[in-house]
Amino acid sequence: MEWFTASGYWLSRLVFQRALAGLYLIAFLTAVLQFRALIGERGMLPVPRFVERTPFARAPGLFQLRYSDRFFAGCAWTGCAVSAALLAGMDSWLPLWAGMLLWLVPWVLYLSIVNVGQTWYAFGWESLLLEVGFLAVFLGNDEVAPPVVVLFLLRWVLFRVEFGAGLIKMRGDACWRKLTCLDHHHETQPMPGPLSWFFHHLPKPLHRVEAAANHVTQLVVPFLLFAPQPVATAAAALMIVTQLWLVLSGNFSWLNWITIVLALPVVAFPATAPDTAGAPLWYVVVVLTVSALLLALGYHPVRNMLSRRQVMNRSFDPLHLVNTYGAFGSVSRIRYEVVIEGTADGTPRRDADWREYEFRGKPGDPQRWPRQFAPYHLRLDWLMWFAALSPSYAGPWFGALVERLLEGDRDTLRLLRRSPFPPHAPPRYVRARLFRYRYTTWRELRETGACWERTYVREYLPPTRLAGPVHRP
Repeated sequence: MEWFTASGYWLSRLVFQRALAGLYLIAFLTAVLQFRALIGERGMLPVPRFVERTPFARAPGLFQLRYSDRFFAGCAWTGCAVSAALLAGMDSWLPLWAGMLLWLVPWVLYLSIVNVGQTWYAFGWESLLLEVGFLAVFLGNDEVAPPVVVLFLLRWVLFRVEFGAGLIKMRGDACWRKLTCLDHHHETQPMPGPLSWFFHHLPKPLHRVEAAANHVTQLVVPFLLFAPQPVATAAAALMIVTQLWLVLSGNFSWLNWITIVLALPVVAFPATAPDTAGAPLWYVVVVLTVSALLLALGYHPVRNMLSRRQVMNRSFDPLHLVNTYGAFGSVSRIRYEVVIEGTADGTPRRDADWREYEFRGKPGDPQRWPRQFAPYHLRLDWLMWFAALSPSYAGPWFGALVERLLEGDRDTLRLLRRSPFPPHAPPRYVRARLFRYRYTTWRELRETGACWERTYVREYLPPTRLAGPVHRP
């Protein structure tokens, strides 16, 4: 069945599969290291409480059947092990059916995690990893050449990622149409990286070029993915270059990296294809059946993209088989940060010895330069950015975070860069204050060594102890 496979893309498939396995490994490792404080039995949003009120049909997964922290850790570590095996190429050593089952394991495990992850896992790149991971199950191994229809579906996902993001920008903030959004974005993005300060201080005309290039890459180039070679390869290469630029400019978890991974199967690498057997009939039937289902489900994201009320980062089914994507339809002009402090003093006066908790990635101490964390995902740091935009975003979990700090909870403190209070001697009171942050100028950087300048705005949470809020004298 020569019409069913494309032998010229065997190396593209190989590179894609190994890179995707690497992203799976990072995603599972993130879950292992953070879940206890976030969604564990004593987490801020515990899984047992969530599954009690959520039917299986709305959030299918293993943890609807049984949950314990030990079971979750076992699943996450299993995901790490299987991902590492796939990264090493174990699927190529197995029969075709066994290789497909091996790829299915991390998808089932990560789907189970995402579907109980609540707001901590409500990011577009979670659904994107699941959608791409599901397609990877049917891409085959060394026994057969990659199926044409699956290669097409991967391009279709990449098209929706880029084109959907481009549309949400053009329909959203006017600064995208005026090409001025990047005058602010590098400063106000959720988690700046080590080079973000320098990107912000690029000349404004270059910011206009950045914005215009973004529109071209997201609104024009995606159509070229379906053009004959070498045009499709050139389009994918341009997307990869654009995504690498974004990798340098900020910390966006694995969003940029999985977009790069999605572009890899489009590239026609110059290599001699190995001899492979014809695709077995059962494999053809399975792939075509699943592909027909996914194409039918694709009606929903297409309708969303064409709608004037387009939404971004939404899944249209509980299995995350087809989703819609997009980011930064609006760009903040001012950066706010919530600064959390604690004191061991018996009375929480203004002049008490308040000590600041330091987060790993989000801005805090103006002297501390941002670090590179992506593709690793610092979930608490990202949610703190949303908390600064509006307390309503933090409503479900911020009170629990403060409570854990007052208790000196070890799992919560492990999410931080530094706690001013050891677990055995937690603070008596915790408060939160809202600050406005801005990047320093070149002159201020030389004089002070600080990359940020911050100004107090207002109280975010009054001094609070385990018995409840206390008013300051």
